[in-house]
Amino acid sequence: MLKFVKGYMETIDGVATYPMISLLIFFVFFAVLFWWVLTASKAHIKEVSEIPLDETDIENR
Repeated sequence: MLKFVKGYMETIDGVATYPMISLLIFFVFFAVLFWWVLTASKAHIKEVSEIPLDETDIENR
């Protein structure tokens, strides 16, 4: 099975670019996420972290 897949993948032109594109997307996503974590306001993080403990949402149902 693996021999078939390897032989099949070698016939595709430019197949080596797909892993590089995947790595680039992965790196860019986590770089943007890291940037957002560093620049997010502390008030927003505190507000969002208290949502599960907020009882007013339960009373409004």
